[in-house]
Amino acid sequence: MTILTLQKNEEVTHDTRHLVFNRPEDFDIEPGQAVDLTLMRDGWKEEARPFTPVMTEDASKIEFVIKTYPEHGGVTDQIRTLEVGEQVEVSDPWGAIHDEGPGTFIAGGAGITPFIAIMRQRVQDKGTMGGATLIFSNKTEDDIILRDEFEEMPGLKTIFVLTDQGSVPHGMYGGAINKDFLYDYANPKHAPFYLCGPDEMVDELEETLKNLGVPEKAIIREDFS
Repeated sequence: MTILTLQKNEEVTHDTRHLVFNRPEDFDIEPGQAVDLTLMRDGWKEEARPFTPVMTEDASKIEFVIKTYPEHGGVTDQIRTLEVGEQVEVSDPWGAIHDEGPGTFIAGGAGITPFIAIMRQRVQDKGTMGGATLIFSNKTEDDIILRDEFEEMPGLKTIFVLTDQGSVPHGMYGGAINKDFLYDYANPKHAPFYLCGPDEMVDELEETLKNLGVPEKAIIREDFS
């Protein structure tokens, strides 16, 4: 376990926070890996939750982008109110998502977080996301995390899907990422397929891709509860 001290807590979207912590010299993590994070506040020290750091491998700080749910009265609501100087405890890194080259990233909501570090690292190392597509599903346009950064990444094709917005802006798509939507993408030239989001969504996406002929070995998934 590693103790981190908060240095910044700022808004990203209406319900998403950007948290910056110090980075101990011996803290090593690969882009896409997660940690179990525990608050040091009284009453919350037994409530570890998984979150994915979003910085590159050699960054001097540890950064998270965390979606909060104030209505739940849980850990993320506490995270929303964390103040500079407060401490958290994080586990050793873990996770199945890692960079296996250009492909199709499909994310639902906060499931985007493992992909942020992977994409930032690739842009830093290669200078481009050439050959990669991001399909990012959110309830509304206001829920899109780091939209500007993704749209500005060299070589990255961005496709934003909105599930609960009545009037869908030009250039975006309304509805679910279903079989009809994925038909044009489910072929070998768009592999591998990286999946992350709510468990039910990831299960359905994996099954849909397989039904469209994508081999299991070309699907990289991480469950996000």
